[in-house]
Amino acid sequence: MQTLANRPCATRRAAAARFGRQQCVKVLAVASGNSKPTVLVAEKLGSAGIDMLKQTCNVETAYNMKPEELCAKVSLVDALIVRSGTKVTRAVFEASKGRLKVVGRAGVGVDNVDLAAATEYGCLVVNAPTANTVAAAEHGIALLCAMARNVPQADASIKAGKWDRNTYVGTSMVGKTIAIYGFGKVGSEVARRAKGLGMSVVAYDPYASQEKAAAQGVQLVTFDEALAAGDFHSLHMPLTPGTKNLFGDSAFAKIKKGSRIINVARGGVIDEAALLRALDAKNVSQAALDVFMEEPPKFEGNPLIGRPDVICTPHLGASTTEAQEGVAIEVVEAVVDALAGKLSSNAVNAPMVPPEILKELQPYIVLAEGLGKAAVGLVKDSGFTDIAITYSSPRGDDLDTRLLRAMVIKGVLEEITTAKVNLVNADLLSKNRGLKLTEVNVRSGEGSEVLSSMSVALGTADSKFSAAVDKTKRIYVEGKVMNGQPFLTKIGNFDVELLVSGSVLLTRQRDQPGIVNISFMTVSRTAKDGEAIMAIGIDTEPSPATMEAITSVPGVVECTIFKEVLPSNSN
Repeated sequence: MQTLANRPCATRRAAAARFGRQQCVKVLAVASGNSKPTVLVAEKLGSAGIDMLKQTCNVETAYNMKPEELCAKVSLVDALIVRSGTKVTRAVFEASKGRLKVVGRAGVGVDNVDLAAATEYGCLVVNAPTANTVAAAEHGIALLCAMARNVPQADASIKAGKWDRNTYVGTSMVGKTIAIYGFGKVGSEVARRAKGLGMSVVAYDPYASQEKAAAQGVQLVTFDEALAAGDFHSLHMPLTPGTKNLFGDSAFAKIKKGSRIINVARGGVIDEAALLRALDAKNVSQAALDVFMEEPPKFEGNPLIGRPDVICTPHLGASTTEAQEGVAIEVVEAVVDALAGKLSSNAVNAPMVPPEILKELQPYIVLAEGLGKAAVGLVKDSGFTDIAITYSSPRGDDLDTRLLRAMVIKGVLEEITTAKVNLVNADLLSKNRGLKLTEVNVRSGEGSEVLSSMSVALGTADSKFSAAVDKTKRIYVEGKVMNGQPFLTKIGNFDVELLVSGSVLLTRQRDQPGIVNISFMTVSRTAKDGEAIMAIGIDTEPSPATMEAITSVPGVVECTIFKEVLPSNSN
């Protein structure tokens, strides 16, 4: 009888696909069961987003909750959607008791979400970074123009019955320099509009590319150079430990005297007490603030609010009808995708992968998790202390391995931990368990494919199937994607060809007549009359008695079961 091992590779792949159960593997599944997930919307969201959410989820809305009220509700929901007013603290994640799997931030900034706690509790945080970009940029330009021409003050004066033209003489913007701090999506849109007003634009952003800036006619400069050059200073950076109080006494001492400052970013990037001193000293002639260190601010106790040289708006950067609807749709799409088991490109605390790269990586994502599961499934009792991943790719060091690495870790840890493991906390859990992880990129061949192959090796020779141990005394598995399907192609020193699907019975036996005569299996041998391993796809696991009987067959040295399948509710 012709064995599968003797057939052409295409025939073997077809047989493997025919006998193996087809498996659609989720990148990040955060909800299980057939019931609809429940989503709590804690702040007002555009009606288009609510309507979309109701198509796939049970939706509860509860606005203006106190912290203790949020903590009481969060253990009953799978996802939480907030804007900037709700603080999602460690206490919230602790109160969720592991049920909360997604936090959606309807907007860009996530400084109101404890990302470290979210990651520790395996909760994905997503935001809506693009829908309000233009609205925020427009508000920055609106404040720029209003400040330069004293529009709010003049409006208040005339409504008080005064006709005072001399007091509200403004300053022209054409020919002036605007310094932009944070040259991301919003900052670059502000630059585009400022150029249209005839302004020169410089920008400070240590992470921006010279090419992007040059394409817009913008000069990238240092922080001190921006302070010295700007007639107007427009802030568009996130609030991080590095940007908190960035504009303090030291910055205002270096700023171009008499310049004007606009903040539509985050209140904490300006030290408000230092700004007050700079205004009093006339180092800064005017300020326009859309954001504050405390929101809402204490109106009686905040001296900036009542000053005639300060324009204030109540965090209106994203407040246009179009932006509100767009943000609602964007954050709901990200939350629904996450709850459906898809990795959102808007994920904040998971590997950041653009949508087009996600699509390209999809079959390799399945392969990476499958190799992790296969490798750990071959470990015996002593465990292991390190994981080595090797990527063979025509792209060499240009290959972005973050997502693939996370999937290998996920596949490994799911089998050895009771913690909820997903892409969000895979790296953290690996570190907490003391696992040493090494990655090697090897350039192989030419072409545009993502990977030629990849391998996972675990630092132990203690395997329940000794043939899985390679010459370096490590449990070793290797795989590749063929015709869009992930295949296991090597176990230890033996070449195999197994579709990443189903449970597999492995046997090692002497290569002799009469041992192999089953059609749906793959066989590999070291040499004629040497040793061979046989992998057989099975629907149900044999009983211990059956396994003992297989081992007693003359020529069979050892056998074991390992699961190459990735569960349909993969977490």
